[in-house]
Amino acid sequence: MIPVAANDVAFSIHAVLLTAITLFQIAIYERGSQKVSKVSIGIVSVAWLVAAVCFFIALPNNSWLWLLSVFNTIQVVMTTIKYIPQAVMNFLRKSTDGFSIGNILLDFSGGIANYGQMVVQSIDQDSWVNFYGNIGKVLLSLVSVFFDIIFIIQHYVLYRGKKSSKLEITTEQEDQIREHLVRHSDQSSPENV
Repeated sequence: MIPVAANDVAFSIHAVLLTAITLFQIAIYERGSQKVSKVSIGIVSVAWLVAAVCFFIALPNNSWLWLLSVFNTIQVVMTTIKYIPQAVMNFLRKSTDGFSIGNILLDFSGGIANYGQMVVQSIDQDSWVNFYGNIGKVLLSLVSVFFDIIFIIQHYVLYRGKKSSKLEITTEQEDQIREHLVRHSDQSSPENV
């Protein structure tokens, strides 16, 4: 059996609820001219297709443990895909200007606490099943902590205090940008035609 603690279940419920709230906000709030990229749609579609196919493969055989392993693999792959663009963007800009390091520090703390919990449980149970019995949890924490370390090094060591290479803008230009950001997308503008 895969060792599952109550806090693992609570964290999963928490993640599902926050994701549902985020999706609800995406649905109700105006996005202006922002669109989801075709690459993102493709990646998410492939993930859902793989999950659906694997579900129907597992259904007649009652291979639920295998299905959970597939879902864990999808989660690890999606997490890796989620982090790579930000790491590359920070590298190309040689700056973390505008990047929120707070969530990364919280994520890093959670990953380290997760490993601590697994070690304590393994010592208590005199078994390492917490690690090899739940490889999805271990890999997910490993990927998250790995990218968190990259972001922390980028923010506090490599690009500390560096602004992005974009041009400095005046207050008047900033006001114009802010005006364009809050303007409704259904209003036509001579600059947008």
